Amino acid sequence: MQPSNQRVTVAVIGGSGVYDLFDPERSEQRRIETPYGPADVTLGALAGKVVAFLTRHGVDHSVAPHLINFRANIWALASLGVKAIVSSAAVGGVSPDYPPGTLALLDQYLDRTHGRADTFYDRGSVQHLASADPFDPALRAIAKAALGDEVEPEGTVVVIQGPRFSTRAESLWFRSAGAHVVNMTLYPEVPLAAELNIGTVTLAFVTDSDAKAEDEVSAELVFRRLAQAQPRIIRAIERIVAAIPDDYAGRQLIAPSEVEAVLAR
Repeated sequence: MQPSNQRVTVAVIGGSGVYDLFDPERSEQRRIETPYGPADVTLGALAGKVVAFLTRHGVDHSVAPHLINFRANIWALASLGVKAIVSSAAVGGVSPDYPPGTLALLDQYLDRTHGRADTFYDRGSVQHLASADPFDPALRAIAKAALGDEVEPEGTVVVIQGPRFSTRAESLWFRSAGAHVVNMTLYPEVPLAAELNIGTVTLAFVTDSDAKAEDEVSAELVFRRLAQAQPRIIRAIERIVAAIPDDYAGRQLIAPSEVEAVLAR
């Protein structure tokens, strides 16, 4: 399969611990120039489809959460024709119902970030994005059917600024606000994709119990558990990608003419 000759409608965004997806000899690396800076994307075959892949933090995990160029990443994927994004995310559990090792399909977020460029419509056109269901319900249903009892079918994530981890008091506060897990990167990635009519589904892997006194959260702990879980996470991603129908058209939340204007920049 030659990636450059295939239509690319599905993308995978790898979170912490997922830095490569394809055989280097059978994939194609592209640097896509965007109005927001360059984005590095790899095209390859997954589950019988040509898929675009990029890593949030770079292949060497050198990009801090608050410094990720989210607009460049999403614009680059949209320019390839992507309609569906399957992403992975490392999260800490703030609810006892989401212990370490849990896989969850997130359905809501609480944004606690600040200062991040979080819209494409900041010049010439004001678009008010509907956000009641930020993760695409159709893609979540597809993913749930593909993974069955292996995943929690829903979950609310609180997205913090990072790169530091939460204090215990903050974790307990997040729990009291209704959050199940905590993460540093899903905002503004998810609404930016929605602004370009791309649906997203996120597979979250719980690395630690963020609010438990006996589970001291550290980068070493998180990366060790992610390394152990990487094959499981990638298998789950592959099953979700395989289940996305070829005629999936994304989400029509913004007028197509407005999306086209952003991509024409």
